[in-house]
Amino acid sequence: MKWIGRRGSGNVDDRRGMGGQLAVGGGVLGVVYLIIQFFISGDPSDLQQQLQNINQPGVATEQTAADDSMAQFVSVVLADCEDVWNKIFQQQGKTYQEPTLVLFTNSTQSGCGFSSAATGPFYCPEDNKVYLDLSFARELHNRFGVSGDFPIAYVVAHEVGHHVQYLLGTANKVRQLQQQGGEKEANRLSVAMELQADFYAGVWAHYNQQLNKALDPGDIEEALNAANAIGDDRLQKQSQGYVVPDAFTHGTSQQRMYWFKRGFETGDISKGNTFAEMNL
Repeated sequence: MKWIGRRGSGNVDDRRGMGGQLAVGGGVLGVVYLIIQFFISGDPSDLQQQLQNINQPGVATEQTAADDSMAQFVSVVLADCEDVWNKIFQQQGKTYQEPTLVLFTNSTQSGCGFSSAATGPFYCPEDNKVYLDLSFARELHNRFGVSGDFPIAYVVAHEVGHHVQYLLGTANKVRQLQQQGGEKEANRLSVAMELQADFYAGVWAHYNQQLNKALDPGDIEEALNAANAIGDDRLQKQSQGYVVPDAFTHGTSQQRMYWFKRGFETGDISKGNTFAEMNL
């Protein structure tokens, strides 16, 4: 993706290096939290290390040049998301409220509660923020074998897609339906939500090329490779050796690739009713 020298977003909250201190609040509450964690894990070395971190506020994890470059990259991606969704909402006579992207290291506190890097990238509707630990970019490459820079752009655009769902009222409707049904139905609704966010990421890529001529040859293939790598069926197969469709929450590799590609090819948000196509 062409991004060097282009506009970055002003809606980036860079918390990198703050890590556990921000997440647990520091001070007495932080110590209490870590002691509880010690009794769960039983590893005194972990407790000692974490207490040292609390006693040295502001101690930051070393930020490599690669991380700083990636931070600049995702800032440009977020700016492109702003360009695209402002345009689409204006065409519909609506106002797009831009979300904030929070970059963090290891763990942080969000409006949705305490979160760690293990959570993966996520959108919190309680504070209208997207949360991302940049180590996820390395995980895509090292764990899933996904190459290139565009996969992380796809991930950011996917999470912004969840913000779009919140603004359009889809997220609240789905949450209400999930509370009314059982676990199986709640999972099916979750899959439809995630696939629609994939579709919106494709719509973003479609308009980003129109507005900014930002895509390089191979970018869409990189995004599809990422969607394929993080499908529920593939992840379950890798982790447990078998697949349980009723436990899917994000969709199969094939579904995720299909909906991203459909969004990219059509650029029409009316074509992304994943709920209707799943008979929900």
